[in-house]
Amino acid sequence: MKFFIDTADIKEIVDLAATGMVDGVTTNPTLAAKESRDFKAIIKEICSIIPGSVSAEVVATEHKKMMKEADILRKIAKNVTIKLPLTWDGLKTCKQLTSEGTTVNMTLCFSATQALLAAKAGATYVSPFIGRLDDVGQDGMELIADIMQVFENYPELETQVLAASIRHPVHVLQAAKLGAHVATLPPKILRQLLNHPLTDKGLATFLEDWKKTGQVIG
Repeated sequence: MKFFIDTADIKEIVDLAATGMVDGVTTNPTLAAKESRDFKAIIKEICSIIPGSVSAEVVATEHKKMMKEADILRKIAKNVTIKLPLTWDGLKTCKQLTSEGTTVNMTLCFSATQALLAAKAGATYVSPFIGRLDDVGQDGMELIADIMQVFENYPELETQVLAASIRHPVHVLQAAKLGAHVATLPPKILRQLLNHPLTDKGLATFLEDWKKTGQVIG
C-alpha cells in the first residue's frame, strides 16, 4: 500500500518525507486555506520535496473552467495530479486530461457506481471518503470493499483506489486488508501507525538494562 499524506503543511511534509514513508501528497482547498499562502506556490514547493504524485484540486465546477485551472496547475511540475470532483463535468474533464497524459484523482466518491464511472473516464485514482460515510451512519469500509470487488471483476480498469477521509489507524489496516492501493492520511494518523505501548515498554527495559552494564557503543 502506498501512503500519501493529506496536508499542505510544508514542515510536516519535510519531516515525514525523511522517514521514507511518503509516496505522495494530497491537498484540497480547505487544507490550502489553512496555510495562508499562494496555492500555486505551495504546490510547487511540495512537488520539489515529493517526487511522487501531488494532488492539486481545481475549484471550478464547469468543464471549460476546470480545464483552464487544470492547465495552470499541471504546468507547475511534472508530478502534479489534477484533483477533480466526481460530477459529470468532472468526469468530462477527467477524460480529456487523461487522454492528454495527465494523471487525475477523482475525489468526493461516496458510491461504487461513482468509482466505476471515474475508472471508465480513465482516472488514475478514485478517492472514496471513508470517515465522512461513517459520520452519517454508513460503513465507509464497505464502500472500499465494494469498489475493490467491482474493479477486480474488470482487470482492464487501471484506476487505483485511494482510501481518503481516514480518521484513525484502524481505517488504514482495514483498507490495506481489502487491497486498497493507496491511503491518504493526515500526518497525525501516519505517526499513530507506529505507536504501541509494548514497543515503548520494551525499549525502556532494554535501555535500563544496558545502562546497568556501564558500557557505551562508540
